[in-house]
Amino acid sequence: MTRVVVSGLGVVSPYGTGAKTFWTGLAHGTCAIRPLTAIDTAGFRSRIGAEVPAEVLASLGPSRRRARADRLALAAAREALADADISPGDRACAGLFIGAVGGGMLEAEEWYWEESRTGRPSPRIGALRSVLPSTHAETLGFRLGLRGPKETVVMACASGAASLALGLDLIRSGATPLAVCGGVDALTRVCFMGFNALRLLDLEPCRPFDRDRKGMSIGEAAAFVVLEDLDHCRDRGGRVYAELLGAGMTTDAHHVTSPEPAGEGMVRAIEEALTAAGRAPEDIGYVNAHGTGTPQNDRVEALALARVFGPGRVLVSSTKSLVGHTMAAAGSVEAVASVLALQHGLVPPTANLRATDPDVPFDCVPETARIVELDAVLSNSFGFGGQNVTLVFGR
Repeated sequence: MTRVVVSGLGVVSPYGTGAKTFWTGLAHGTCAIRPLTAIDTAGFRSRIGAEVPAEVLASLGPSRRRARADRLALAAAREALADADISPGDRACAGLFIGAVGGGMLEAEEWYWEESRTGRPSPRIGALRSVLPSTHAETLGFRLGLRGPKETVVMACASGAASLALGLDLIRSGATPLAVCGGVDALTRVCFMGFNALRLLDLEPCRPFDRDRKGMSIGEAAAFVVLEDLDHCRDRGGRVYAELLGAGMTTDAHHVTSPEPAGEGMVRAIEEALTAAGRAPEDIGYVNAHGTGTPQNDRVEALALARVFGPGRVLVSSTKSLVGHTMAAAGSVEAVASVLALQHGLVPPTANLRATDPDVPFDCVPETARIVELDAVLSNSFGFGGQNVTLVFGR
């Protein structure tokens, strides 16, 4: 079987630009959740989140036509390609797989609100050109010269992880020797309104797995990796961060927003990923949990992990406590976090965790990162609609 490795990383996160900046924030346990400025939160129950700072966005270069999400995605994918040192010739056959949901909705909202308030046609109507999630792939493919297979994956909060699983399959099938895979999502008012209406947002920075957790904190980001056939990577002298050993994808077929109470779909995704990776549960040293901070999700995920690994048999943490829930980008953001944890032998902490829920029988690495020798790690992403994706990375 073709071995597939991670040879490049790129991230734009609430910490700033660059995978190095991202890792520094995680390793120091810096919580980037604070009052939002990118959208008007007046009147909302929760008014905090994790946004890419305005000065960071400005550093990405001016653009009158490109959506905020496109700018985040382009910067992250460009960094991943440069990090992997992919030549123009290799870009011409590279696949492009993007997990996305919001598209250019933020700019579409600005157009809508301007027309609603003034009662006159707004010149912002051009924003509707980039409202669909698929426009990210159009932008990146054109700007970066990526001409291999291209796909936009819309699987709610599992979209980013699913893009890596799809890239893994396509490379192993021989369709392409390498692919740029990741996810992106920007803050939007409609998304913020929806989660407020569902009362799923904590009024304080989220605290996954805490006994007193009240919900999630929304964030925004883009994260991309270059996945590559190991032989292709070696032949061109590329660097290997980690190997993507396997992936599991399942569906609960249970409810639009709630996970199946016994965690059946999650268990199957984790077990399928381990089987595909050729690893046993005891081989995994760390799980980067989906860990949203909502009472129900954390309880069911902990139940699923206990069924697979046994209570207390693996370290678990949630990086959403540091950079928020970055929606369609979350799976790829957390894949990068998992790869870097494996490389550095350091497990990022769960911020704001003061008293672990008795229903979560794991060491969730509260507040401070921990040095651990790791041989393999696992990353969970569980989206609305019971869409479950698990990735396993190894040295």
